[in-house]
Amino acid sequence: MQLNREDLLKAYKIMNTIRDFEEKAIKEVEKGNIEGSVHLYAGEEASAAAVMMHLTDKDYIASTHRGHGHCIAKGVDVKSMMKELFGKKDGVCGGKGGSLHIADLDKGMLGANGIVGAGQPLVCGSALAQRNLKTGGVSIGFFGDGAANQGTTAEGMSLAAVLKLPVVFVCEDNNYGEATHTSYHLTGELTKRAEGFGMPSQKIDGTDFFAVYQAAKEAIDHARSGKGPYYLHLKLNRFFGHYSGDPYTYVPNEEVARLRKEEDPLKIFRKKVLDAKLLEDKQLKEIENQTSTLIDEAIKEAAEALPPTNEDLETDVYNTY
Repeated sequence: MQLNREDLLKAYKIMNTIRDFEEKAIKEVEKGNIEGSVHLYAGEEASAAAVMMHLTDKDYIASTHRGHGHCIAKGVDVKSMMKELFGKKDGVCGGKGGSLHIADLDKGMLGANGIVGAGQPLVCGSALAQRNLKTGGVSIGFFGDGAANQGTTAEGMSLAAVLKLPVVFVCEDNNYGEATHTSYHLTGELTKRAEGFGMPSQKIDGTDFFAVYQAAKEAIDHARSGKGPYYLHLKLNRFFGHYSGDPYTYVPNEEVARLRKEEDPLKIFRKKVLDAKLLEDKQLKEIENQTSTLIDEAIKEAAEALPPTNEDLETDVYNTY
């Protein structure tokens, strides 16, 4: 599918912003400036960018514990995200959620989630509301290969199929459920599971932005037109361990090096647009400089921002005390 130059530049900016955010956030964790752990999305950027470019703020997404990329691609403010990781008052969730619970309902981002497989029932709920209110919106449920085995995923797919909800289920299969390879914990083709619920499905190279973009368009158009849910199985890779403290010893160093060299979605995108003369190298380098500067500014501002006060503990809760 041919995209215009503006769209191509937007896609590359989204992917670079995600990569810079992740690679600089992990350094702040190592310095002790971000408490707790983070789950990095680096290596999977083509998925979030390609899917979200078809969405607007009226469309909803539910994310996973590896949610930074989804947030950035959906338009959540990067500086507010970084403040959230730093636990600051002006974070997107007031510094109370941290990496695992970033949400921004104004952007249609229902939240990252520490519960594996939790997003699929959530998007069924938002999709039901979208259908009943006739908003024309769709809901996207992102999950990994580990969550593909969760009962909530099967239940969500069943409900979406029965009610013909405008949902797209996106499995980001990065080959490992935590440290367990898919060859050990998955059987059969995931697309066959979707077909068992009567929904169309595709298996796509998740490192190729253009392949994901085309498949996502077909899936989202299908759901938005009232034909019911759709399933996308994306094969991709993560460049870091399961979480920031994971030594990642279950993947040989040479394999990680190979993935970064041969299956990096940013490098693949760069080569394709330059070989086809769709963009110029200086345009891409300008974006790289812009995103690098943006994340540096986000870290500086987050480090200097104020933490929540004791009074803030009593806000944003269901009960008052």
